[in-house]
Amino acid sequence: MFGTLRLQRMPSAHPGIALAARVAALVIALVVAGIGVAVAGMNPFELGGRVLTSSFGSTFGLEDLGVLVIPLILTGLAVAVGQQVGAWNIGAEGQFYAGAFAATAVGLFVPGPEPLILILMFVAGLVGGAVWILVPTLARAYANVNELITTLLLNFVATLLVYYVATGPWRDRSGMANSATPPLSAEVPSFWGIVHWGFPIAIGLAILVAAVLAFSKWGYEVRLVGSNPSAAKYVGIPVRRHLITVMLLSGAIAGLAGMLEIAGTVHRLQGGISNNFGYLGIMVAVLARGSPIGVIFSGALMALILNSGIILQTQGLTTSIVLAITGFILFLTAIGDELSYYRVIREKA
Repeated sequence: MFGTLRLQRMPSAHPGIALAARVAALVIALVVAGIGVAVAGMNPFELGGRVLTSSFGSTFGLEDLGVLVIPLILTGLAVAVGQQVGAWNIGAEGQFYAGAFAATAVGLFVPGPEPLILILMFVAGLVGGAVWILVPTLARAYANVNELITTLLLNFVATLLVYYVATGPWRDRSGMANSATPPLSAEVPSFWGIVHWGFPIAIGLAILVAAVLAFSKWGYEVRLVGSNPSAAKYVGIPVRRHLITVMLLSGAIAGLAGMLEIAGTVHRLQGGISNNFGYLGIMVAVLARGSPIGVIFSGALMALILNSGIILQTQGLTTSIVLAITGFILFLTAIGDELSYYRVIREKA
């Protein structure tokens, strides 16, 4: 007897199958998006050619991708780090703003030579992000309060705080920018064109975090806490301490993203500086399956999608259509990733 067929979810996905599923999902999404663009009366092949040419056919396009990928890698890494210990940091947006706020305070009000100020801004960004996640961390560790709610709500507080100081006490009095602070006294040096040194820092940090989690005792204990807290507690691993440490690290990385955006790209604090990088970091981490190395590639994919959306808007597509196409691509990509974990199993009769 041949038996029956059924789907079974495997504990891990084969890298080749996972890559094929992601490529297939991306192709299907592009085909459907092309049909939608054609229905709207535009040539999808012409638009696609312009997107590829604008993104990869010029130094300017590649530099734009490089600038976008920096905060996406870091906020995605922040969320992925929290996942290692079984926590969901939905507050990377707020920690991004907190890091930018703290770095701006140093850049505006602390005198000194530029290299020293830049180092102090770097530290301030890390501390600002860690401080912003501190209350949700302690609430989760000592009172078992769901960090999904607390980190999310603090996003709005940080956003409004930045809007307040940028349009009020710290506003540029020279009249050059009424809703932003004066330019900062220190800037992150250029790495390539308009791409600053935050680019290698983001990639290097993702690789470092991956190595520590994979090859250190601390990393092993963190992964055990995330996969089975009861077993970790049974064998004597300090679950609460690892939870606090990892969540503070997560907030610090998101705060660093805010600092680099301020000191490397925008050079002044203003409302809306995040461009939803904190929320997009959640998608980056999900697409990467919580892998710090995978965050580099999913962050690059997200940067390409965002840059493509900007280009499509310049070609006459409305923001709603661009957002719909972007969401559909991410939706099918996530489904493809999930399906890569399943295998067809034949049961004996």
